[in-house]
Amino acid sequence: MKRRIIAAVALTAALTGALLVLAGCTKSGGSGGAKLVYWSMWNEAEPQGQVIARAAEAFTKETGIAVDINFNGREIRKTLQPALDAGETIDLFDEDIERVANTWGNYLLPLDTYVAKSYSTTGGKPYGDVINKTLLTLARDLGGGQVKNIPYQPSAFVTMYNKDLFEKAGITSAPKTGTELLEACAKLKAIGITGITVDDAYMAAFFGYSIDRLVGADATLAMVKNNDFSGPQVLAFGQLMEMMVQNGFFSQKAASNIYPAGQVEEIATGKVAMYLNGTWLPNEIKGNAPNMKWGAFAWPALGNGDGPEANNFGSQSFGINKNTKYPEEAFRFVVWLTTGTWDATLAQESIGIPMGNDSAWPDALAEAKVVVDSTTKRLPWAVGMEDSPDINAKIKENFAKLIMGTLNATQFAEAMAK
Repeated sequence: MKRRIIAAVALTAALTGALLVLAGCTKSGGSGGAKLVYWSMWNEAEPQGQVIARAAEAFTKETGIAVDINFNGREIRKTLQPALDAGETIDLFDEDIERVANTWGNYLLPLDTYVAKSYSTTGGKPYGDVINKTLLTLARDLGGGQVKNIPYQPSAFVTMYNKDLFEKAGITSAPKTGTELLEACAKLKAIGITGITVDDAYMAAFFGYSIDRLVGADATLAMVKNNDFSGPQVLAFGQLMEMMVQNGFFSQKAASNIYPAGQVEEIATGKVAMYLNGTWLPNEIKGNAPNMKWGAFAWPALGNGDGPEANNFGSQSFGINKNTKYPEEAFRFVVWLTTGTWDATLAQESIGIPMGNDSAWPDALAEAKVVVDSTTKRLPWAVGMEDSPDINAKIKENFAKLIMGTLNATQFAEAMAK
């Protein structure tokens, strides 16, 4: 009898252990007890932060993998590296795709083997086949031939405009050339609307894009590299701006706009129709303009440089710490956020571009999608004009004076050449 009892206890213990193992495998794929520490660039109150928090909760419920989110906000640019250097437990983090690759590249885990696998939200296909290939290629290029960070929340620098104002002015198609841009501005002026504005935060980008359209990206980047602004393209830009200001096509308030004054006080209120900004603009001012009907077009061709096919595009991105104890689990969480339900939810609630090829774009970015899909040449941010703080400051100072009329085109070119 004693032997039977002992055998029964042993059998019960074995079965219990087996059931626990099976339960762990079913829920977490063999990841029972895993806890990911994720440092996020978002604040908890932002749409992105809210969606990511809900997604993490659903991920834990689905997989058994816990996710501890540290919402750093943009302070992550200052706080992440010291924490990584100190060996603090951080399994994954996010920020701009170029910043993650270039600033924190030494901390990144190569991800090509994970990209080649399929996951529960990829429909049996390799992860790399179901996400934006252009941005995945960019990540691979930034990683020196390896994928070291995963893009998400894609964005593009485009001209966002008020579709209702265009319709009211009788503008039937977005401008593709400088002439068409001026014609659109004239029609808008006829109904009492200013064509274009800018904030101080985007003056260098406005200048860089316009110079690119005049002489091309290589010549524009060379201006920055050599700190040489003596070329005729600077005068041509000054002449275009001087003419636009004198004709009431360009907001004179822009000279004193401190971000986000232009987009909040001029675009959101319907006083100005266009802003060379980005696909993030509808989200940034949705509280000020909840019923805005948005359109988008690429900055038009102005001369012998690039045309609407050349644009800056990028994204935020996830990096996985090469020292993580849970690389597979961390990547599964990245896949969870960048495909399927949560990718689509993030796009809709933040009025942003989805990462998954099958995820729907928000209505506000329907025309922006056409621009992104038609882009064949990637421009760096501001076409280099923000790379140097001194050059950025010089552009802002003289651009503002040009808008105010205290500098004419010739004087603007002379000031920029100094």
